[in-house]
Amino acid sequence: MDAKPIPQRWQVAGVVSFYMSAALVMVFVNKAVLNGSPDLPLLFLLNQLILAVVLLHATAFLTTKVEIPQFKLETAKKLAPVTFVNVVGLVFNILCLRGVEASYFQIARGLVLPLTIGVSSTHSHSVPSLRVLLAAFIVTFGFFIGVAPDAATTQHFREAPSQLSIFYGVLSSLFIAIHAVLIKISLPHAGNSTIQLAYWQNLGSAVFLAPFIFFQGELSKLSELYHTPEWNARVFVWGSLVTGVFGFLLCVAGLLSIKVTSPVTHMFSSAARSAIQTLLGVWLFNDLLSTNRAASILVIAAGTMFYTWAKSVETPPPPPPARSVRVPSDDVEASAAERLNRIEEGEEVFDMQAEKEKKGYPA
Repeated sequence: MDAKPIPQRWQVAGVVSFYMSAALVMVFVNKAVLNGSPDLPLLFLLNQLILAVVLLHATAFLTTKVEIPQFKLETAKKLAPVTFVNVVGLVFNILCLRGVEASYFQIARGLVLPLTIGVSSTHSHSVPSLRVLLAAFIVTFGFFIGVAPDAATTQHFREAPSQLSIFYGVLSSLFIAIHAVLIKISLPHAGNSTIQLAYWQNLGSAVFLAPFIFFQGELSKLSELYHTPEWNARVFVWGSLVTGVFGFLLCVAGLLSIKVTSPVTHMFSSAARSAIQTLLGVWLFNDLLSTNRAASILVIAAGTMFYTWAKSVETPPPPPPARSVRVPSDDVEASAAERLNRIEEGEEVFDMQAEKEKKGYPA
């Protein structure tokens, strides 16, 4: 068997830079649109979902590697649970981002890893290793440092993030964790194709979301804003296009990252992106970086890095028999760790779990 070629340094650097750039663009364009149109979060999300479906069709037209699934009611019913969880998680995610500062966003949703470990362990009836539990404790501790009352936050420049926005962040984290488990169950219903599952999820999420835009009165709010001279419609339109396209590119970059980079490289690039996101939030949006917030981001990043290291040094479980397709909880945790990186940027298009399994990627 031929040895797998080792990626060149320029390839690794290029992929990491591409991934980090796309991720940062997603976060800050999302935030800029929500700042300018805070009453249209669901319509903004729907635009991203529809654009994802359009881009998948365009890609399928250009290459045979992308196959659009045939619509079958039976398949739609089987994928309804994972689609519902996906769209609910995205809604809570965007509501959280609307209510908190860009630099605080990663703190508000800091419980993704601990909740995923808990949900996957409950689902698989397994007990995580002590290292994994320690990583979960470190991340949880970092989260509570960030949400604890801070005098500097309330006395300077702006008020502390609302408890409701933080609650949205916790709910978003919980639905990410549940989604990671449901992905494993749902993938066979989509022919074990991550692209087909992504298509079903984006299309189904758009269908689920559309009625609530009417119920929330966002179309009437859009009409009011359109006749308001102060509202900049171009920010909303171009922001929707940019986040839709960059969300698509982000997933391509994520796939390349899994193929080219090592877990250690991925670990440090994620930590670097967290730091850059914080500094850009302070620079672009005048976010307040208090001692509590800085310590929280540092502790959460340290716990996540420790988790990545712990998973990389653990002995992988023996492969299951040919007749069994039971998936270890480790893979579920790894899936959510990667999905965390993608969902915090905004809309996701592809689920990269299958690619991660091929390479044994821990995070």
